[in-house]
Amino acid sequence: MISQTTEYALRAAARLASCPGTVQQVREIARATQVPASYLSKVLRTLARARLVESQPGPGGGFRLALDPQRISVLDVVNAIDPFKRIETCPLGLPEHEQRLCRLHRHLDHACRQIERLFGGCTLAALLERTPWPADLRAKGRPR
Repeated sequence: MISQTTEYALRAAARLASCPGTVQQVREIARATQVPASYLSKVLRTLARARLVESQPGPGGGFRLALDPQRISVLDVVNAIDPFKRIETCPLGLPEHEQRLCRLHRHLDHACRQIERLFGGCTLAALLERTPWPADLRAKGRPR
């Protein structure tokens, strides 16, 4: 459903959210998230270009979240790395589907929209909470 790079970005963002405001070195984040440090550096630079994290150069440098973890959604991180691709036109190019997607593609697009809503409604802070998910997210199909 999501790429491995996106999974790595979510792990790193969650790690940074666990210590908001604290600069963490790539080695620390890599060790804690079990992501190769060289690959994680590239992922963190991408998140920095999306203004979700900030880099601090120098010997004591590293990365930290650019915003409060309550202001960054899972969808923000996903979109920074590999945004969901919605189905707006017939992937097969069939003329009879120009005006309206077939049932299959409508269903697939609807599923994508639901995932976007779920990810958009969940912040990094919420990922770190030990309390149950809010009832509205459970009702919208959160896996148990």
